[in-house]
Amino acid sequence: MNDRLVPQAEAPETSVIIRAFNEQKHLPALFDALARQAYRNFETIVVDSGSFDDTRAIAAARADRLLRISSHDFTFGYSLNAGIRAARGRYIVMASAHTVPCDEHWLGRLVAPLVDSNVAMTYGRQVSVESSKFCEAEDMERTFGPEPRDEHPSRFAVNNANSAVRRDLWLEHPFDEALPGLEDIEWARHWMKKGLIVRYVPEAALYHIHEETWPQIRRRFYREAVAWRRMSIRGRRHIPMELIREAGRAAVDCIRALTADANPAARRLSKPARLAEILAYRLHKNAGVMRGFFESHPLETRASYEAVLFNRAVKAVVIKGPGQAALESVELPELKPGDVLIHVAHVAICATDHEIRNGTLGYYASGMAQYPIVPGHEFSGRVAAVGRNVTDFREHDPVVVECIQGCGACAECRADNAIGCAERKELGVMGLNGAYAEYVIAPSRFVHRVPEDMDLRRAALAEPAAVILKALRRLSAVAGPDGGARKPVGVAGAGPLGHLCAKILKHRGHDVTAYDRDPRRLDFFAGTGIKTTTAPEAIARFPLIVEITGDPQSLDSILHQSPANAAILLLGLPYGKQPFSFETIAAFDKTVIGSVGSTAADFEAAIRLLPEIDLDPYFRCALPLENFRDAWDKSKSGKVLKVLLNVADR
Repeated sequence: MNDRLVPQAEAPETSVIIRAFNEQKHLPALFDALARQAYRNFETIVVDSGSFDDTRAIAAARADRLLRISSHDFTFGYSLNAGIRAARGRYIVMASAHTVPCDEHWLGRLVAPLVDSNVAMTYGRQVSVESSKFCEAEDMERTFGPEPRDEHPSRFAVNNANSAVRRDLWLEHPFDEALPGLEDIEWARHWMKKGLIVRYVPEAALYHIHEETWPQIRRRFYREAVAWRRMSIRGRRHIPMELIREAGRAAVDCIRALTADANPAARRLSKPARLAEILAYRLHKNAGVMRGFFESHPLETRASYEAVLFNRAVKAVVIKGPGQAALESVELPELKPGDVLIHVAHVAICATDHEIRNGTLGYYASGMAQYPIVPGHEFSGRVAAVGRNVTDFREHDPVVVECIQGCGACAECRADNAIGCAERKELGVMGLNGAYAEYVIAPSRFVHRVPEDMDLRRAALAEPAAVILKALRRLSAVAGPDGGARKPVGVAGAGPLGHLCAKILKHRGHDVTAYDRDPRRLDFFAGTGIKTTTAPEAIARFPLIVEITGDPQSLDSILHQSPANAAILLLGLPYGKQPFSFETIAAFDKTVIGSVGSTAADFEAAIRLLPEIDLDPYFRCALPLENFRDAWDKSKSGKVLKVLLNVADR
């Protein structure tokens, strides 16, 4: 916290209260604009209501004070009252965290009228930006506009995104903490009834940046309609007039969409797109308003209240079916008491991701898994928030997460065998959305902290490393009296998993030969001391063989041509159906071991091992999340060993 307090005698004249929830995108610009204000006699207080992005870090560095309230306690009135209680100024300015003052005179102009004892409150102009919805930009111009005026009950327009009040009056009448919105209108109305003035100051202008989805627009107007009802200002009797007014505005907006380009949203929209957006906006707005006016018992539970208050949408790649993938906004589920919210740093593309995209993964063919799914199970990130029962992790801890997650209560889970759990889920594969997203939620028991100094790109490989370590543990149990220590090993398949397996075996002292039909993959072993071959029959002579291709013909060759007493580890999928006589195994004392997934102990071992392995070939190709299609193409091209999607390396 940047707590630049001065003695009470030197208290600032004005306190700027900024309500925030996940505002890392716009908050820096607001503070930059505040730093440029000609009027300097002010302090800044950010009231954060449970942000899980970088909002709090930004506020701690730049605000005079950061107050944190629980999202479960949030209302618009409560958050403002909490900030004002901590304020020292005689004037209280309120600005939304996604606004930016238009010039350096905004603050001085906004508070200047409050010197008049007859003025209780001021509010400034709000100006739209290019990302605004076309209709909202038109409505802002209608609502605010360039002409000064005093507020009148016939057209309440006061708005706490850009307003100022006298603190002495707030002490007599704080903001209503029960309303789901429009606490600004309730406060203004209270003092106007007592003969005081609420003044509109258009020269105190700021840009108001709304980048809402359609569901968010519906929810905003829904809660505002509920607030109108609770204040008995508008209700069902006003519906005909509301609809007539909206129809008129829609008609005017359509004319302006075709004849004028002054609206900043027009710069990003063609004329047909403007008309389509106008229709969508008015429909979603009115759907929210009508619901708010007609619903019998609106927002009477905390759960329903929070559902319309907070924007928990994050960007994620969603696969909706074979060949159907898109970057979309998805709603994060509520953080449970034992959960950890993780801000994804890097996610590595895995062959399983391609199988999910193509619809060839067995889970989907069998019905064990269903679309839609957010893929991605090889990832790293930092803790963004923890549930109230989580004590092992703190915000910003670097972490990785187990993919296979059992119920934790059945006999299989108690035996540390989550793969046998009838209720198991697999992150990014089956039943749980994965890490092709800005954020991931996971139960804390599946989360592992990594060293603070570990490169998070390296940490993203903890999952495949853990899979290999589990498999090698199973192999060593049947590989002879010495567990196969330092025996020659053949690795069939030099893709990302095979490459890592070969390097781990080499690290353990084995003489390793890697096979792949693609010589480009083998080139990544240059200088490592690992032998390579493009001849599949060469692998079959080894006493220890790791098969990772998943190719049924490769498996058949290894099963038939491997020497007596050979131990064969199967790490590849899916293999498919293949006729085979088990006589070749039983008659020659061969052992075949399958392995999938990993345990918590394997993850911990992988985290310790990763710094000791040369992983440079894995980091040569990285793309941002929005370029996931290009990343998929590159990962299938054979030109690179691995492709990482960079989400947010913090």
